[in-house]
Amino acid sequence: MRLIPEPCEEIVLLGAHCDDIPIGAGGSLLQLCRARPGLRVRALVLSGAGTVREKEERAALASFCPKADLEVTVLDVPDGRLPAHWDRAKDALHALRDGATPDLVLAPAPHDAHQDHRGLARLAPTVFRGVLVLGYEILKWESDLAQPNVFLPLAEESLREKIELLHRHYPSQRDRDWFDSEAFHGLARLRGIQSRTRYAEAFHSDKIVIGV
Repeated sequence: MRLIPEPCEEIVLLGAHCDDIPIGAGGSLLQLCRARPGLRVRALVLSGAGTVREKEERAALASFCPKADLEVTVLDVPDGRLPAHWDRAKDALHALRDGATPDLVLAPAPHDAHQDHRGLARLAPTVFRGVLVLGYEILKWESDLAQPNVFLPLAEESLREKIELLHRHYPSQRDRDWFDSEAFHGLARLRGIQSRTRYAEAFHSDKIVIGV
C-alpha cells in the first residue's frame, strides 16, 4: 500500500557522525529536495567539529540537499562517547527543536549496534514529539541490519548520484572495507526487491498515524 504524504516544508536530519546521514538517506534527500525546491533542512551532527570530517560533511550535505534552505551544525562530541555526553546531546537537540517545526525527522535506527547511533535514535523521539521520525540504515561490519518497515523508492539515477557523491565527498572513509559502490548498490537493490521497486532506501518507524 502506497501512502503519499502531505506537503513537506521542513525536515530535520540527525547524525552521530559525519557521513551517517548521506549513507543512510542520501538518495531520499536528493529526491525530496529536488521535488520541493526551497525545502527547509536543518542538520545536526554530534561529532567531527574542527576536523577535516566537518569540511567533508558540510560540502556533502550541500550536494545532497540541492536547492534547499540548508543549515548545518556540527558538534565535537568524541566519537564513541555519546553515553558520557548525554546531557550535551539532548541540549543540542532541544536547541534545534526550538528553532524548527519539522514535518519529518531522519535519524539513526534505534537497534543500531553503535552506541552513538543507538543513543541518538533514542533521544530523537523524546525531543521531536508528534513528528514522524524515521530511522535510517547504516551499513557496517556489525550484523545489525534489521527488517525495515518504511521504504522510499529510488530512481536509478538518484542511486548512482548518491554513490558518486559519497565517494567524492568522503575521501577519509575510502579505506573502510564496507565503503564501496557494490555495498551501497547491493543494499539499495535488496530494499528495492522488498518494496517491489528496482531500488529503495529503507527506514524504521515505531509509530505512524494514518488520516482518512
